[in-house]
Amino acid sequence: MKGLVVVLALVLAAALGSARGERELRQLRDQAPPGSRPHSVTITEFGAVGDGKTLNTVPFQNAVFYVRSFADKGGAQLYVPKGRWLTGSFNLTSHLTLYLEKGAVIIGSKESSQWPIVEPLPSYGQGLDLPGPRHRSLINGYNLTDVVITGNNGVIDGQGSVWWQWLRSHELNHSRPHLVEFLHSEEIVISNLTFLNSPAWSIHPVYCSNVKVHNVTIETSLDAPRTDGIVPDSCSNLCIEDSTVSVSHDAISLKSGWDKYGISFGRPTSNIHINRVNLLSSSGAALAFGSEMSGGISDIHVNHLRIRDSYKGISFKTSPGRGGYIKQVAISDVQMKDVHVGIEFTGNCSSHPDDSFDPSQLPVINQITLKNLVGTNISVAGVLAGIDGAPFTAICLSNLNFSMAADSASWSCSKVAGYSEMVFPEPCTELRDPSSSSSICFSLSRYSAIAIA
Repeated sequence: MKGLVVVLALVLAAALGSARGERELRQLRDQAPPGSRPHSVTITEFGAVGDGKTLNTVPFQNAVFYVRSFADKGGAQLYVPKGRWLTGSFNLTSHLTLYLEKGAVIIGSKESSQWPIVEPLPSYGQGLDLPGPRHRSLINGYNLTDVVITGNNGVIDGQGSVWWQWLRSHELNHSRPHLVEFLHSEEIVISNLTFLNSPAWSIHPVYCSNVKVHNVTIETSLDAPRTDGIVPDSCSNLCIEDSTVSVSHDAISLKSGWDKYGISFGRPTSNIHINRVNLLSSSGAALAFGSEMSGGISDIHVNHLRIRDSYKGISFKTSPGRGGYIKQVAISDVQMKDVHVGIEFTGNCSSHPDDSFDPSQLPVINQITLKNLVGTNISVAGVLAGIDGAPFTAICLSNLNFSMAADSASWSCSKVAGYSEMVFPEPCTELRDPSSSSSICFSLSRYSAIAIA
């Protein structure tokens, strides 16, 4: 419960937007009650065997069904002791803490039949990899409230290599599953765990609010196909803190639906706080926005990123047909090392769920501020390419210093406009318009009072 109170406290402080808000936030943190539940059961009580061979899908399902009886009595904890607990997909319930002890490993089955088929998300219209339905994630929550997934550095391992091979060899019948997915849920905390080898994305909250992810480690093979780390998707009031993500594709990726499906569903991603995270992306971006952003992305605050050994550092991705917007984004205090492209804005992500997209639905990219960035061994400082008829505007760079790799390029810009100050190497002329001023920028200053220490 302590983590849940912190999430709500963060939202309260953001609304206050003042020193008073910071004081009240700290007071609420000090007063937060312990995170224990009044009732507890152990997975072995339901016949589970932690030998890494026995399939425990039914014990997990039965355990969750049993603890539902405590929902109106303060909830319950499902304790997973040391062992290797092989399982297929299972659902959680409200007012539940799933606790993995040190040495406990929940292992996803390699049998696709243990991952049931479900309908695609309504804001996407199809699965991640293929048209039509998709496999359900390993651990799921639907229309839940007050759920904690935590432990003493326990592990959730999706054994994704078999899924990666099926994708590469075109043997998939339905889109790959994720490790953890919550839909239409609120007051969710995920903490103190390691997530390994997701078939697709590791943590995917979608249509959720009041979510906190902190002190997690996420790793997949760096040559795995399209394995993202944390993907807030049409979510509000979400916080990611003190975590490390090392994956092949986008480490943290903010999304809000795909083309006409996302436009029609109309749920944006907003009020997102990301603080003190270490990111690595071998073939994607350490921090990505889009390209599925048709419901809109706004009011995003990112501080204290450490990015290394990545293809791209920070990327904003969209395309004609997306509609929607990415606006009011403030990113500050970023260190990059050994990154190919430091900053990317692109309006040419041409993937679409089907051929019926409307190219006249143009996205709006506006009021993006990047401040206090330092980079070492950067190959390309920035590639910024907007859209004909929909240039990206109010892109602001302040106090940016990239040490460039030998034989490297600096900036490439088209169909963008903005403002820059104290930037090295000197940015393109589109970001040095003498008629522009810092007044067009989405400022960080009014949010400094609510930053989490």
